[in-house]
Amino acid sequence: MAELLSAKYNVSLEQAHGMCENMRQQAAGEDLTYDFDKMIPTNSFDAHRLVHYAKEIGKSNEMSERIFYAFFTESRNIGDHETLASLGDELGLDGTDIKRMLGTDEFSKEVRNDEAMGSQLGIQGVPFFVFDGKYAVSGAQPVEMFEQALAKAWGEGNKLEVVGGDADSCTADSCDFPK
Repeated sequence: MAELLSAKYNVSLEQAHGMCENMRQQAAGEDLTYDFDKMIPTNSFDAHRLVHYAKEIGKSNEMSERIFYAFFTESRNIGDHETLASLGDELGLDGTDIKRMLGTDEFSKEVRNDEAMGSQLGIQGVPFFVFDGKYAVSGAQPVEMFEQALAKAWGEGNKLEVVGGDADSCTADSCDFPK
């Protein structure tokens, strides 16, 4: 994985190993085991299609988490249709239907739309989280970074702007409308 990261992000092999080690340590802090030497590099396009499939039955978050765990911790090939069908089966999805779907171009457009949105936002790597379309957290960051981004998005999203405050109105105690 370090060699692939080095080539993809145009950094030295030493820097790429450092990136892997940083992610491994952060994962360990969450009681997860990431073994970059055993991970199977693959195209994740079909895994993303499976997440869209799972979204239709309300299990996109569970599917995403299961795929991440399979890739980072179990060193499974998430580009393989049999693997993806098996992961879906574990969550109560129909593995046979998953294989059928993966044999078509179903949900390809949705994944391409996700890629286009990411490109418009300037996203160049994963993980990347966007909150309220305004705040982003890039890379594997500590919980505090997510808390800050969420607090900003929540605070701004809940500010009430009063327009035309001179009209007749009621308070909790009384109504003063003209008679």
